[in-house]
Amino acid sequence: MTKQINGFKNDFKLCPMCGSKKIENHGNRKWICPDCGFDLYNNVASAVGVVIYDKYDNVLFEVRAKEPRKGFIAVPGGFVDFEESAEEAVVRECREEIGVPVEGAHFLCTAPNTYEYKGIEYKTCDIFFTAALPPQYDSINDFIKSLKAEESEVVAFEARKISSEEDIENLPLAFESARHTLKRWLQKHPVVE
Repeated sequence: MTKQINGFKNDFKLCPMCGSKKIENHGNRKWICPDCGFDLYNNVASAVGVVIYDKYDNVLFEVRAKEPRKGFIAVPGGFVDFEESAEEAVVRECREEIGVPVEGAHFLCTAPNTYEYKGIEYKTCDIFFTAALPPQYDSINDFIKSLKAEESEVVAFEARKISSEEDIENLPLAFESARHTLKRWLQKHPVVE
């Protein structure tokens, strides 16, 4: 469990540079050590995700194999690497997690998120894209048969029909940023009757 100090979960007891016990938390955005002058900023990390869908309003989800939120579902995605654009990251993450690089991804929206891992809380700006199912597949279920999960990341794949906000609210999503994103996708995507 992450320790919460003064309403903020990521706090240091010692300066990472000199070891001083006098390190000060300034507004939960940075830490300053009065002994050595070290400054550490709590900047937001970037992550990506992609809503892959078919003509039947089914969306591809992964069942997470590890913490945080092991066993919950998520859209394919992950953290943006150094020297990588969000567009490059979404292609790489899909190649790694589902074994297929996504093609024709289009920007959908961004959403703030909290990613808690091993007692550290990371604030992220999640960048979401959409991508239609590759044309050689009729449905997400057909597509799933061709996917190869990265076993350390993904337990299984699922197709879930998304045709209402109620469908989205009932999903066991790992991250609230995905819930926000699916609602945006639903607003822009005509539902098949």
